[in-house]
Amino acid sequence: MRKLEFMWKDPGSGGGGCPALYRTDGGYVVQGIKLDDGTRAQLRSLAENEDGVFVPAAVLDRLRKLD
Repeated sequence: MRKLEFMWKDPGSGGGGCPALYRTDGGYVVQGIKLDDGTRAQLRSLAENEDGVFVPAAVLDRLRKLD
């Protein structure tokens, strides 16, 4: 189990908890909307224990400001 530190969420998401970004040892975890089957099928070499989620640019673009 990874320990997650909440960083921020999309300010335009309303009252919900996603999309959001979390920091963890060695990287980040994104919380987002599940992909539809057609979009998911386009992911390359998706392993059995992997998945994809949609995250608006507004959530990840803030990482640039941390540099």
